[in-house]
Amino acid sequence: MSINCIRTLIEDANISHPQKVALVYGNEKLTYGELFTKVNQIALYLSELDLPKGSRIGIYSNKGIDQVIAILATLSTNYVLVPLTKFLKPEQVEYIISDCDIKCIITDRVKIESIEEIKFNGKIISYETTNKDLPSFEEIYKYYNKPYVCNINGHDNAIITYSFGLGGQPKGIVISHRNLIDSARVVSSYLQLKEDDVISGLLYFNLDYGLNQIFCSLYKRATLALHRFVLPTDFFNHLINDKVSVISLMPINITEMFDEEEYKLPNPSLLENIRIIASSGGNVTAKMIKDIEKYFVKAKFYSMHGLTEAFRSTYLDPSQLKIRPDSIGKAIPDVELYVIDENGNECPPRVVGELIHRGGYIYKGYWNAPKETKERFKSIQILKNVINLEGQLTDEIVVQTGDYVYKDEEGYFYFVSRHDDMIKTRGYRVNPYEIESVVKRELKDIEKCAVFSIENEEIEEEIVLVYSAKSELSSSEILFELKKHLASYMIPSKIIYKKSLPLVPSDKNKINKEELKKELISK
Repeated sequence: MSINCIRTLIEDANISHPQKVALVYGNEKLTYGELFTKVNQIALYLSELDLPKGSRIGIYSNKGIDQVIAILATLSTNYVLVPLTKFLKPEQVEYIISDCDIKCIITDRVKIESIEEIKFNGKIISYETTNKDLPSFEEIYKYYNKPYVCNINGHDNAIITYSFGLGGQPKGIVISHRNLIDSARVVSSYLQLKEDDVISGLLYFNLDYGLNQIFCSLYKRATLALHRFVLPTDFFNHLINDKVSVISLMPINITEMFDEEEYKLPNPSLLENIRIIASSGGNVTAKMIKDIEKYFVKAKFYSMHGLTEAFRSTYLDPSQLKIRPDSIGKAIPDVELYVIDENGNECPPRVVGELIHRGGYIYKGYWNAPKETKERFKSIQILKNVINLEGQLTDEIVVQTGDYVYKDEEGYFYFVSRHDDMIKTRGYRVNPYEIESVVKRELKDIEKCAVFSIENEEIEEEIVLVYSAKSELSSSEILFELKKHLASYMIPSKIIYKKSLPLVPSDKNKINKEELKKELISK
């Protein structure tokens, strides 16, 4: 058995902490000993399906203790886990099933009808016993009691995750068992997680960030308290009743958390047990920080930046939050980050370039997508102008992130835009973020704005600014302010007012620029 796999953590926790509570969900509790038993039962059943090694197992269900068991059981076999968030539409599930050839789906009573709608031909396992003659966890727990032994290799494929974003069909990113254990190890280290922590299982288990909640809990023998965010009141009750001490969330969760009348929010003294709050997946605003500090008076707040192709790149130490709130921080342990220009030279401080991720936590690549893999996963030769490649050792792989950032004089990084967002106009490259930041700073009546481009044969691309506000502003007023702070080639040629801006379905923190662009082009 490899020491670099989640299965090792499950076995070790059963030996060292069999009576410790591993999982909590409402009134349900499971100790590490009970978790080990149930994981083994499901893993034994899965192994007896006798599917080829590396076969993909989909998990398509609501959050719950059985879902965690299904995840850990799959990772205790030589199969590959494919998480399918409950928010996916049947056609999206069908796409993933086809793309990675899922052989078996583990689901709940609610999602069985969705699976039947797409006419899935593989094996189906339900958590609950149903009238559809399907095998269920309830039955497996009754009858599968033989010892289970497995041997996992750290370099083998463990998980394929898919994220539906703005355009085109998603590509699955392949994550190894070693990647999972490394991510649990590093997060447990820089967040200083403890054995007596209760970690909130707020995030969904469809991507690496959410799954990491499970793996960090196992790594530290902590307790994972599951929660489905419906109402802010429910969430605060979860924090108080489950005695949560660590929360990993996204900025949208912070917004939702405080989307209540102030008199409905709990007294800060009831939240003093929270010692760590970590956020990733979007920008953290000044209001979010203010709300966190007001209600979580003893919590340290960590802002983090991750990649699709590597687990995580940076985190901002809580001591720097007020000093440089716009920074994404510095590299996490075992990672080196470089900012390079189009010629492969390192950018000086304050000059925008592309972020290159070197070192740990790099995933294996995109599933059945050699072109996309080649675009992102590069030979270290890309850094030949920056580092000394003695001995011609150039087989090392780095990630060319597609993120445009800059670094300040003290080595802190600042996100500017994605490569796909860059605008080419009149022979210049323009970062939409530069225009958006001026709007945010100088035009206080504008609530939200999005800058993007549409094709224009005469100047390559035409810059468009769409904004929302309580009422429409004069375009001449906006242009007057922008011209004071931006070069002439950066001034938008179209300024459009909308009462509200569409958001990305998978990330309510981001404005859906593709939808805005389609609206504009179709007019």
